[in-house]
Amino acid sequence: MKKIKLYIIILLLGTASSCNYLDVIPDNISTVEHAFALRNEAEKYLFTCYSYLPDLGVQNYNPALLSGDEVWFFYPYTTAFYGAPPNVWEVARGNQTITGPYLNYWDGANGGKSMWRAIRDCNIFLENIQQVPDMDDTEKERWIGEVKFLKAYYHWFLLRMYGPIPITDVNLPISATPEEAQVFRDPVDDVFNYVVNLLDEATVTLPITIVDQVNEMGRITKPIALALKARILVTAASPLFNGNPDYANFVDKRGVHLFNSVNDPEKWEKAAQACIDAINMIHDNGNQLHYFNPTVNTYNLGPELKTQMDIRAAVTEKWNTEIIWGLNNSMVNWIQRYAQPFIDPASVMTNGSSRPKGQWAPPLKIAEMFYTKNGLPIDEDLSWDYANRYEMQEAEEEDKYYIKPYYTTAKLNFYREPRFYADLGFDGGVWWGNGNYNQDAAWHLEGKSGQLAGKKRADEHSITGYYAKKLIDYRSVLQTSGVYSVQQYPFPEIRLSDLYLYCSEALNEAYGPTPEAYLWINLVRRRAGIPDVEESWTLSAAKTPGKHLTKEGLREIIRQERLIEMAFEGTRYWDLLRWRRAEVVLSQQIKGWDVSQAETEPYYQQVLLFSQSFRKKNYLWPLRESSLIINKNLVQNPGW
Repeated sequence: MKKIKLYIIILLLGTASSCNYLDVIPDNISTVEHAFALRNEAEKYLFTCYSYLPDLGVQNYNPALLSGDEVWFFYPYTTAFYGAPPNVWEVARGNQTITGPYLNYWDGANGGKSMWRAIRDCNIFLENIQQVPDMDDTEKERWIGEVKFLKAYYHWFLLRMYGPIPITDVNLPISATPEEAQVFRDPVDDVFNYVVNLLDEATVTLPITIVDQVNEMGRITKPIALALKARILVTAASPLFNGNPDYANFVDKRGVHLFNSVNDPEKWEKAAQACIDAINMIHDNGNQLHYFNPTVNTYNLGPELKTQMDIRAAVTEKWNTEIIWGLNNSMVNWIQRYAQPFIDPASVMTNGSSRPKGQWAPPLKIAEMFYTKNGLPIDEDLSWDYANRYEMQEAEEEDKYYIKPYYTTAKLNFYREPRFYADLGFDGGVWWGNGNYNQDAAWHLEGKSGQLAGKKRADEHSITGYYAKKLIDYRSVLQTSGVYSVQQYPFPEIRLSDLYLYCSEALNEAYGPTPEAYLWINLVRRRAGIPDVEESWTLSAAKTPGKHLTKEGLREIIRQERLIEMAFEGTRYWDLLRWRRAEVVLSQQIKGWDVSQAETEPYYQQVLLFSQSFRKKNYLWPLRESSLIINKNLVQNPGW
């Protein structure tokens, strides 16, 4: 595709007394010239381009963590960290606005960084890097590749949130008039093509691996670029952007259609090839699914807890072999603090900010999403007591690596797949880690009112009775003093299992059920300790045997596998949007156990916490109303 050259629109948010305007000129010409006078100064500008990467490991800056339905909270939330401005959870509660949108990454307001400012600085870097005198061409080319990647990523970030955006290949010259900055939004297909082409250009000069791992981990490599390209092409092929009839009349003020309403099946073929290309390079680079192998060899974990830790450590172990792109600018710290419940009876419950809160609460629908131990959905496994899942059952000795023996909990918590126990904490559940590494004396979570992890005050507790264990590093320790020492790790923006599941999805959509489509999903399932797809759906317990043999059946299987494997990592929200399933899934009731109860029987009663309502307009985030006043050529997203 011929490169489209349009001009950048930067909507700046200043102080309360300033206003938004079209920033079409570099801030200060002399400063820009100084920034590229020597290598050291140019490197600072390179890192400036990196600095706009969103802080996705911070719950209030990641659009996907709290905007959907994976975790819920008590309300009102005045004393909670996540209630500090901006509280993106209001999006999940249906309170997004056009006057002051939450996480406004278009203008750089209300918690969002300005992606247009980021693109502008990337353009300035690319326009000036060649003039730096004390650099060799090889290093310049590497930096150019990194900044082209970042420029593509910032376009992509906006595209995924807002749909059609202006393609901004170069900045306006200093002599430009305000009228020249009145740009239009470009059709989504043009933006996808532009971003992919820019990634292809970037990949040529990027390194395959990071040599200086002490100082450069997190910087962009070829595998990262190829993995992102695969994600983008899978999204481009998905129903939201590929032949979406809901946007057939979405046009700009020139009458240009911004969405193609005709499905193009070749997009899935391109996505499948991009996934395979990325996987091949990543494998050649030595990346593989991570298996827990601690440096301390005294743990002697049995197979049950070892499998659970294979799953948890794939996310929390720094720079493990599964992490394709970890965001070094965004360490997972506060999420751990707000997900961790009190589990050590010797710990003092302090009032300091460093104490754990136990507030990240997955609803019942998320607990029900995970498979049975047979690798089947709970409503499709005839050997699992689906009809009586809310009743109570006492754990036996043989359950000791999942549930405290002789403890009564819900039947819902029994005989589930390892990811259920790796990802979720619950009343009666085993919690390995937190300074106690003897598997036969692991912590047990007790979550009823008045118990250690239960409700003791109006705010700091799980509102559903479940806890997001997956994101907590096993080495993060709640000390007896009540201080929570967090083992931080970079937010995993792309993992290999994520890419494997994209590959299975794209292959199935392009070619139907094939051995290769099964291959990648089965690698994920094997690490998770459950049978292959073909085995699970041929068991006598399978309610719909042979479901995997049709494209539609395998599609449903792959989608549920993604929702399980990538739980709490910020992909569920985007997946539901690109599949056009959010209207159904995000319009369901949010329920939990009655955590105000101290006794077992009343505790295990369902409580309605909220009735979500997702409307068609929510598939694309709104532009701020004032931005449309500033640029008369912009149009608002449908429904807003």
